[in-house]
Amino acid sequence: MDRPLKRLAVLSGQLAQPNTSELLHREEERVDVEAHAAQVRIQLCTATSKSTTNKLLEGQVALITGAGKGIGEAAARLLAAHGAAVVCTDLDDTAVQLVAGAIQELGGRAVALAGDVTAPDFPERAVAEAVRVFGGLHILVNNAGYTWDGVIHKITPEQWAAMLQVHCTAPFRLIQAAAPAMRDAAKAEMEQNGVAKPRCIINISSTSGTHGNAGQANYATAKAGVVGLTKAVAKEWGPFNVRCNAIAFGLIDTRLTRSKEGGESIMVGGKQVQLGIPSADTYWSAIKSQIPLRRVGSAEEAAGTIFMLASPYSSYITGQVLEVNGGSFM
Repeated sequence: MDRPLKRLAVLSGQLAQPNTSELLHREEERVDVEAHAAQVRIQLCTATSKSTTNKLLEGQVALITGAGKGIGEAAARLLAAHGAAVVCTDLDDTAVQLVAGAIQELGGRAVALAGDVTAPDFPERAVAEAVRVFGGLHILVNNAGYTWDGVIHKITPEQWAAMLQVHCTAPFRLIQAAAPAMRDAAKAEMEQNGVAKPRCIINISSTSGTHGNAGQANYATAKAGVVGLTKAVAKEWGPFNVRCNAIAFGLIDTRLTRSKEGGESIMVGGKQVQLGIPSADTYWSAIKSQIPLRRVGSAEEAAGTIFMLASPYSSYITGQVLEVNGGSFM
């Protein structure tokens, strides 16, 4: 019997009133809810009182992959501006060093770590760096990735495997490596204090994963897998106050959506992969008319949704997929 029907049955006398043990259990649940609410209030009040800029992430440590450029860079800067200590990781050592340096120059706390998220030793190395430098890990943003497009009948086994490796396997392995610093640490806090500090994981998906996209069967499949991973983590780690959400971005202005002609490229397995969209200007002009807001999103706007889900204002949001696409999918 669902909750509304059960309530009606109790009110009409068709169902027995709860016994003493049930009442005690409900009281324990109420106390638990109040404890979490008190923790959120303290976090919000502390952040507000410390600075007029409301540093909501003060005292938290964030690890962001793909932080050298685009959405990852914007997220690193924004989270640091709101008080988080940030471990910035990227395949491009020069780029990520510049991002961490810029954060430090503005008075923030950041460290750069170069590495390939698909490398076997990367997950443990990245988490260890967060713990070594800043003493823990509270926010994990699985953002690193790229596209390697092709129509279904021409996608190579290498293209298919590469997308699954970077978008599904890499985030899974990083979450697994973060278990001691996130799940286990939270469990210990619960045993000692009765409530765990807030922690969260934010996985970056795509509207290609939630709706599919022609020419991106490999990427769409991988990004759909991110959604399943997100929901599984939310269910397993939720009892330890570890939230897990995904963001499915639509058309955001990054090197992955700019013109492929003369654009950037990355090396994958010794092979150069060109990034971007063929004739992007034409594509942008056509697609903007289908977006209710009539424009492409910026990396800074994308980062804002990451910050929102990491903040205490999202403390009761988990297992969700937030589409950020200017209204192109409703």
